[in-house]
Amino acid sequence: MDGDHVDVLIIGAGLSGIGAAWRLQEAFPTKSYAVLEARDAIGGTWDLFRYPGIRSDSDMFTLSYPFRPWTDTQSLASGDKIRAYIRQTAQDAGITRHIRFGAKVVAADWSSPDSRWSVRLADGSILTCDFLYACTGYYSYEAGYQPDFAGLASYGGRLVHPQSWPDDLDYRGKRVVVIGSGATAVTLVPAMSPTAAHVTMLQRSPTYLTSLPRRDVIADGLRRVLPAKPANALVRAKNILLTQGFYQLARRRPQRVRKALRTMAVRGLGDEAYVDEHFKPAYDPWDQRLCVIPGGDLWEEIRAGRASVVTDHIDTFVPSGIRLRSGRVLEADIVVSATGLRLLPLGGVEVSIDGSPVTIGERAAYRGLMLSGVPNLAYCIGYVNASWTLRADLSHRYVMRLLRHMQKHRLAVATPTAPEGTGRPLLDLSSGYVQRALDLFPRQGDRAPWIVRQNYLRDVVTTPRADVTRDMTFQEVAS
Repeated sequence: MDGDHVDVLIIGAGLSGIGAAWRLQEAFPTKSYAVLEARDAIGGTWDLFRYPGIRSDSDMFTLSYPFRPWTDTQSLASGDKIRAYIRQTAQDAGITRHIRFGAKVVAADWSSPDSRWSVRLADGSILTCDFLYACTGYYSYEAGYQPDFAGLASYGGRLVHPQSWPDDLDYRGKRVVVIGSGATAVTLVPAMSPTAAHVTMLQRSPTYLTSLPRRDVIADGLRRVLPAKPANALVRAKNILLTQGFYQLARRRPQRVRKALRTMAVRGLGDEAYVDEHFKPAYDPWDQRLCVIPGGDLWEEIRAGRASVVTDHIDTFVPSGIRLRSGRVLEADIVVSATGLRLLPLGGVEVSIDGSPVTIGERAAYRGLMLSGVPNLAYCIGYVNASWTLRADLSHRYVMRLLRHMQKHRLAVATPTAPEGTGRPLLDLSSGYVQRALDLFPRQGDRAPWIVRQNYLRDVVTTPRADVTRDMTFQEVAS
């Protein structure tokens, strides 16, 4: 490391950032690098979110790193276990000493004469690097999406957002309304209802739910007869095939999957009319993310009468709670606004080239990990239909292949060359939180390597063999 210059600068010390650092150390033991983390802890999403019941929505055999087997008994793990796993990975690999905490990146400017990035932090300090890798996820850490609810000023209770969960919130014996029907809402309701007076999930429209076991019995069996790594690899392969197969079936035979999910809900709730009123979405499966409920916990709480679902629209907040368009008033001491994320590319970093701003939404996505016309910059975004880490690790490995090619051929700069006809959205979901931010993200094209396929089985074969020189302009190291 030369002063404040490193070969590679990674932004973010969450699941993706630590994975990227591990892959970098493995591929280039002598390269200098640093990880910039805006917060004061490792973990990213899994350190930020502290609401009751916070857990993975993907199984840990695919969400964990392929190079570090998941050994816990929970397949759908709690947030604290995932956080500890990421921290231990960083510590054991010697990554922690490379992390600079409290280092919020606000801007990055590429200097063509110097062939390097100048990265400015919120405290005004400047670091430079040859290659910049943004492992910042795709949403704002500052605050979640909060609608402007009518009459909120008149409400006499407490409104909280899951992304900013207050430490002093005591919901024991309280009437709680959770606004939303996504992964956060279906996690919060069964986590709060055993001690709250009652928890109501208020949704505008239903979401598809599926119940999965908290533990993987096949994994338990394999671990009894095999070492951790081969057992983990087999379970990982099994889960990948199942989830990808189910996704493809949902896209090709939506009516069949609709019927199967309804049957599962009826079995879990024991009430067909209740299912058809509150768990029968108008869209096809996987037009939006499918939500997982471990062990059918949400259905169990509804059956027990500790939780309920109301499908209606909010008219206005009133002093005692929420009045719905139907005229019904939901009495609430606490309202949880599980209304989604505010999507944000590259962690909100202002990118420029030789002082000229780069509008990310006007760029094309090269292999879903670089931007057209932007040199030596990669970003990491996982799958929307499978575990985040599956695609993240493929991205890390591709970036290492690109860096290896540049080192071998003494190349200083790699810039994706934009094709004709880009314009399709990068994120292919109809969810509101995605649709609100489509223009902020790069677009994709109609041919490789500008298409972003949500297909791990295809990507795991093609990405490691992909030509790193295709549609890429290089510049040699200055002599």
